Amino acid sequence: MKIVLDTNVLISGIFNPSGPPGRIVDFLRNGFFQLVIDDRIFSEYADVLRKKYFLRYFEESEREDVIEYISKNSYYTSTNVVVHNMPDEGYVPFLEIALSEKVPLVTGNLKHYPKRLTKGCMVLSPSQFIKEYFTGRQE
Repeated sequence: MKIVLDTNVLISGIFNPSGPPGRIVDFLRNGFFQLVIDDRIFSEYADVLRKKYFLRYFEESEREDVIEYISKNSYYTSTNVVVHNMPDEGYVPFLEIALSEKVPLVTGNLKHYPKRLTKGCMVLSPSQFIKEYFTGRQE
């Protein structure tokens, strides 16, 4: 299974391993699904993880390990899908890649993905994603 994972879910999952985003990070590490990314998404993940703010929570080497894991274990793609008029342009790459690859998009900010722009893309909150795909699954 492949998904597009919004940066907020990835970061939340790293910080809070017991909540739904944390479960998603666990499922990712255990190979239950693969991230679908392009250079824009990977760059955002790396930029956010490398912010000085996170030094109080993680050693630099730990952050680099996460970035390396994503780099080596994600499905890289590109797209010719173009989305206009998003409420926050920072979310455009995530929707474009999800639409292009026809995979679910998991986000903690559903309001940033209005139905009129998602064109049939399944946009789910972390808890919706877990309920839809992993309820009853044993690790």
